[in-house]
Amino acid sequence: MNNNLVWINVCEASADNYGAMLMQELKKRSPGVEITGMGGPAMRALGLQPVFRSEDLSLMGLTEVVTSLPRIMGYLRHIKKRMQEKPPGIVVLLDAPDFNFRLARMAHSLDIPVLYFIPPQVWAWRKSRVRFLKKYVDRIACIFPFEPAFFRKNGIKADFVGHPAMEKLTLPALEKISFRQNQIALLPGSRKKEISSLLPLFSKSANILRQTHPDLTVNVVQAPGVSMEFLRRFCPQDPWFRFVSSEDRHACIKECSMALAASGTVTLECAILEVPAIVAYKLSWLSYQLGSMLIHVKYISMPNLILGRQIFPELIQDQANVDKLVSTARVWLENPDQTVRIRKDLKKIKTLLGYKSAGRACAELTLELMQKATSHEIN
Repeated sequence: MNNNLVWINVCEASADNYGAMLMQELKKRSPGVEITGMGGPAMRALGLQPVFRSEDLSLMGLTEVVTSLPRIMGYLRHIKKRMQEKPPGIVVLLDAPDFNFRLARMAHSLDIPVLYFIPPQVWAWRKSRVRFLKKYVDRIACIFPFEPAFFRKNGIKADFVGHPAMEKLTLPALEKISFRQNQIALLPGSRKKEISSLLPLFSKSANILRQTHPDLTVNVVQAPGVSMEFLRRFCPQDPWFRFVSSEDRHACIKECSMALAASGTVTLECAILEVPAIVAYKLSWLSYQLGSMLIHVKYISMPNLILGRQIFPELIQDQANVDKLVSTARVWLENPDQTVRIRKDLKKIKTLLGYKSAGRACAELTLELMQKATSHEIN
């Protein structure tokens, strides 16, 4: 086992940014550390020695994972070979349980400690996964304050490290930006499947809204790891559609009076930036049916879950259509007092999430686990 080598595994664009934050903090605390694994552009820019690129494995839904199984199994065989040849001192997994659970089992079989940063939301759905986490994961770094109690109750060591988005979205420069009533954001997600499903609905809805609000500027916001060319395929070429780079996305969202957003990390970003969002979610029919049987919570978007009520409208599956999007957005555009109230409620989310440095806290946990593994004290 190489106690100077950390394996970080990221499968999605949003987690790539969080992986990069972790890498920065690890390098500060252990300057000679080597970092390998799977990551995206942000992690590679910081010196990740990539075994695979995370953007080559961006999946959505149970059926989409099933159809990609041959490719997934090929990746896993190669990863196991690499881990056997050069075992890392620790494996850090970020989100993506459909892939990362296989790595957890693999690392466990090789006596490599496993830290799960941004664990699967087993308190919300597929609670049977708790048994897996207890057996194959040594420590969990939670990003929501209510999670550690759940995991500890189930016999799993867990710590609240803070939410990584708070570090990026509570900067003084962003706090100074005021919203403009004639600006809306389209946030179709980071996976190609969800973009191709939702962005045509979002862009058509925006064009209809503009018929009664001709001063409306529509900001199509690029997520990290998504090409602008791909986004343009699903949007009209009308001049009021403004394409915003991923580097400028947070400032753009902050300036908007509202957003149409794919369910996922970006809904929490909207909440932290105090921007009301209409949340949409569409899967294949089979993925949706299977998921519906396994979900144990009332809402799908994290802002609603954190506050315990529906502050962001959720349009799921068949409800995610142009008519519903337009009618819901029109109420907000024509009654700005409603969005003012929502913005006030969103301030509570930042307080609940706290202002801890998730990258720093997770880096400290990573190095602590590696040290304990070296001295055989991990249990």
